[in-house]
Amino acid sequence: MSTHASPPRCAGRHLLVECFGALAACNAADLEALLRRAAAAGGANVLSCHMHGFGGEGVTGVALLAESHITVHTWPERGYAAFDVFLCGGCDADRAAAVIVEAAPDAQAQVYAIDRPTALGEEKA
Repeated sequence: MSTHASPPRCAGRHLLVECFGALAACNAADLEALLRRAAAAGGANVLSCHMHGFGGEGVTGVALLAESHITVHTWPERGYAAFDVFLCGGCDADRAAAVIVEAAPDAQAQVYAIDRPTALGEEKA
């Protein structure tokens, strides 16, 4: 008898979160804090974060996780922020994305999901 649990049906859940509104105007420090909160909500472990502000022209950043990543790119002049949440290893990408969506109640947000297969030819959930 094996002591290991069966592998999950998918390798990970990949969410694209598109936000229109206040998140687009956030600075690098606030966005890093948001990525860290999202990772914690999803049960992920942050290995490092790197954020780069473009002097009022937006921010790009990544939270490198033991379980994959969360990224952000903002365009304040368009009122648009794009987040990429990819979690595996039993983490909850939906919870992580919910933290992002809830961070700006005035924002219009759309979430697109892809369940990544564990093997070539495996059906996506």
